[in-house]
Amino acid sequence: MARLVLTDVAVTVNAIDLSQFISSVTLTTSVDVVETTGMSSAAVKTRLPGLKDNSVTLEFNQDFAAGGPEITINAVGSSLVGTVVPIVVKPTSGAVSSTNPSYSFSAVCSEWQNLQGAVGELSTVSATWPITGAITKAAS
Repeated sequence: MARLVLTDVAVTVNAIDLSQFISSVTLTTSVDVVETTGMSSAAVKTRLPGLKDNSVTLEFNQDFAAGGPEITINAVGSSLVGTVVPIVVKPTSGAVSSTNPSYSFSAVCSEWQNLQGAVGELSTVSATWPITGAITKAAS
């Protein structure tokens, strides 16, 4: 079984390639668990799956230059914060295939840290955005 060490993840936000600034990416899907327990002699809880909830967490190495995360996400006069943005994530920058699927979705850009870090540290930005709708996985 093949293993994958992430070294070349491709991430586009609003059709802008921010891959060179990404230090971590996490796509998460969770499902609400709805309790359906009724009176019974079994005395155990019963449950059903409810609504799915997807989110993406992106960790950026901050850069204020053109094409960097700050200008792309939070430019003066055209900030994406508070909007829905298309995002595509692939395990590598290579062509989409069964071993390099793409994950496409729209996320609510609900937060942005303009600056984060301590003395002597690399300035990074972490953003967790809720995904609106489904994640589409393509393998070709």
